[in-house]
Amino acid sequence: MLTEAQIRQFVTDGFIKLENAFAPDLARQCRDILWADTGCDPNDPATWKAPVVWLWDYDQEPFVAAANTPALHTAFDQLVGPGRWEPRYSLGTFPVRFPADEDTGDTGWHVDASFAGPDADPNDFSSWRINIFSRDRALLMLFLFSDVGPLDAPTRIRVGSHQEVARILAPAGEAGLESFDLGTTEGYKETLATGPAGTVFLCHPFLVHAAQLNRGTGPRFMAQPPLYLQMPFQLEGKADGDYVPVEEAIRQALR
Repeated sequence: MLTEAQIRQFVTDGFIKLENAFAPDLARQCRDILWADTGCDPNDPATWKAPVVWLWDYDQEPFVAAANTPALHTAFDQLVGPGRWEPRYSLGTFPVRFPADEDTGDTGWHVDASFAGPDADPNDFSSWRINIFSRDRALLMLFLFSDVGPLDAPTRIRVGSHQEVARILAPAGEAGLESFDLGTTEGYKETLATGPAGTVFLCHPFLVHAAQLNRGTGPRFMAQPPLYLQMPFQLEGKADGDYVPVEEAIRQALR
């Protein structure tokens, strides 16, 4: 179970790091599947032609098992609330980042959108929106399927930036925003999502984050799926102490 200190860190910093969230052997099984789909030879770097290989939704048994460990389910209950989240039966896209020097064009700071607006193309995620209630999205999750050190393209995180995003979103209400300036989060401390394979970062859905180039010697395997909501978050109307940590973080930002 998450400790009180971890829950406080989630509310304040916008994320927590869970090592051993799933077994290293599961990570290895998943890597074997992913390696085969990259079209690259793990033992021949000459075949690593592209800086990023995007692999799409994976629902094989090792991936489902990695996403549904008792440790993760308990953490979901503690951060989001029992019965308010949907189990993951796949792990979404994998941006496999190989060692590279050239700009990949996908390393900007951003917040993941969560729903299509009334006039948006449901298949065009660049037009999706996010609102103060984090409609449809309970958490952002970073699943490490390979060991990730400081040079291995770890996701960059702006610590505490979820609070600033809440203040930006609040005036837009239910409609939310399609895009917005993240310049006001530039002063926030940055940290890196590093750890051994089997580590999962559970992040507030408003956390500002960014990819980066892989300066290491081998590819980085990571999934970044959302945890979906079954029941909407509430920001008012409850007794003090009844708000789950995702809600409490938003409420504190708006005080």
